[in-house]
Amino acid sequence: MVNLNILNDAQVAELQELIRGADNIVLCCHKSPDGDAIGSMLGWAGFVRTMGKNPMLIAPDAYPDFLKWMPGVEKIVRYDKHKDSVETAMQKADLVFCLDFNSTKRVLDLQQPLEQSTAPKVLFDHHEAPDIDAALSVSFPNMSSTCELVFRVICQLGGYDTMTRNTILPLYAGMMTDTGGFTYNSNRPEVFQIIAMMLEKAHFDKDKIYRNVYNNYSEWCIRMRGYVMSQKLVVIEGTHACYYTLTKEEMRKYHFCKGDAEGLVNEPLRIKGMRLSISLREDTEKENTVWVSLRSVDQFYCNGLAEMFFNGGGHKNAAGGRVNGTMDEAVQITHQAILYFATHLPNVK
Repeated sequence: MVNLNILNDAQVAELQELIRGADNIVLCCHKSPDGDAIGSMLGWAGFVRTMGKNPMLIAPDAYPDFLKWMPGVEKIVRYDKHKDSVETAMQKADLVFCLDFNSTKRVLDLQQPLEQSTAPKVLFDHHEAPDIDAALSVSFPNMSSTCELVFRVICQLGGYDTMTRNTILPLYAGMMTDTGGFTYNSNRPEVFQIIAMMLEKAHFDKDKIYRNVYNNYSEWCIRMRGYVMSQKLVVIEGTHACYYTLTKEEMRKYHFCKGDAEGLVNEPLRIKGMRLSISLREDTEKENTVWVSLRSVDQFYCNGLAEMFFNGGGHKNAAGGRVNGTMDEAVQITHQAILYFATHLPNVK
């Protein structure tokens, strides 16, 4: 049996004391929350409630429609919809959990209320180079997801026996989505030991969860995704890299909903020999803002490109950022990034 413990005795004691001593606990995640962000919040909230607490769950903005099946998701408060109540909660908080982000910059509009909060902060995250001033930092970049980390901490704190189905399902979904259905960053034996423990405890249909997430698109979404791959994909010959663009006008044409482009950046990596895929998507509300997603395979890391060219960062094979400019400017920067990728990785074959 693989040892799932990740905290030392002093950290366990400190975490338990922080929770016991807090009356107003806040959990928050990054902007444009994905399955790992929402799942880790819901899973950790389930455990915190077993300790007699009633945490407030905050997301900076909307989460994808395909996550709305998760138990407890209706309790999440969006900052972009309820600024006053969220800011009041941050001011009153005596403990804040930061889940699935390594920098306060990743919460964007929520950054100021979060940084102004005088409450001690606990970080649960699996991204590299965390810079959050936390009383306790539980940061493990080698893990598949923040949900894996949360599950392991709950078990180490003795919470497995009292873990409910409503706690386990979001954690499993977060692990699944952050590994692309366990197709990357999930080779460690403990990942599958955790899955076995979840199935044994909750007796859920993991295939149904997969369908809830990946087979839950609208007709318009499928047409949009086909259009992008057919008409918008640009493959740069000789570089093993490609990109595509998605404009506000195109999104309106296809009745775009939050999450409709989720995972689309991975599709070009199905092309034989492709090593890097970049998505450029205009913000639907803010002018001169283009959101960038990068995916790569094997040892061809993309997080450095996100930092150097796109004001971002992330994992070695999955990163993101943004361009504060027009789509044409974003395309120019992307060409520079791809040229850098091809030039500095001469062994790309």
